[in-house]
This record gives sequence, C-alpha cells and structure tokens, in this order.
Amino acid sequence: MTDHMLVFVYGTLTDPERVASVVETFEFVGDATLLGLHRVDGRYPTLAPGGRTDGRLLETSDMDALDSYEGVGRGLYSRITVPSERESGERVAIYVGDPAKLGVPEAISWPGDGSLETRIRRFIENTEVRVRTSE
Repeated sequence: MTDHMLVFVYGTLTDPERVASVVETFEFVGDATLLGLHRVDGRYPTLAPGGRTDGRLLETSDMDALDSYEGVGRGLYSRITVPSERESGERVAIYVGDPAKLGVPEAISWPGDGSLETRIRRFIENTEVRVRTSE
C-alpha cells in the first residue's frame, strides 16, 4: 500500500460497487471535471486531446490494485498525473488508454513522436490539462 492518492475516474470506476471489487479502501471525494482531455468510447473508454470530461475524484491507497485493474502492466492504460485546481494543489492520477488496444473506432492523434505514453505526458506538460473539483 502506498500513501493515499487522488484519482480522476471517468468510466467503470465511477461506480462504487465496481471500485469496492477492485480496492480495499476508498472514498469518493466528489464530482470533478478533467479539462483539456475528452472521453472517447471504444470497448473501454479512454481520453484524447481537447475538450473536457466529467467524472469523479476517488481517493485510495491501493494504486497497485487500480493499475492491475486498468491493465497498466499489459500496456492497456498508462497512469499519469495532472495538476488539480484544489487549494492543496496536489496532483491527480488519470488513466489514459491506448486507443489501438481498446477498440476505439475514431483516430486519436497525440502530437509529437516517441511512445504513446511519452506523447501523452508531453501533451499534458505543455497544455492546460487539469482537474477541477467542486470543493
């Protein structure tokens, strides 16, 4: 177990019963909006540049279980942190999926070169991607 971390969730993990089946302890902190990335649906949802995504802010200390659920070790999703607009200023984890592995029907273009994770991280660092909560 690691320290508690905030995670922006926008798919199956917005359901408390699903979260309870994945991690031992968690708390929903509240509703949140991810600015700078929009949701794209395939077999599983992922994120793409631009727009916004509504979801929930989850707090847990069991990031290993979330990583396993999201298939981080299998290359399905990458866990990346983004700034939050909360007063505490902490960063929030998001999971961004590989559209080719998730059956996403539309083309998603992450600018630049390098691996998908490298391009995603670079995009987030160079744009105003952030999480807004209603605290």
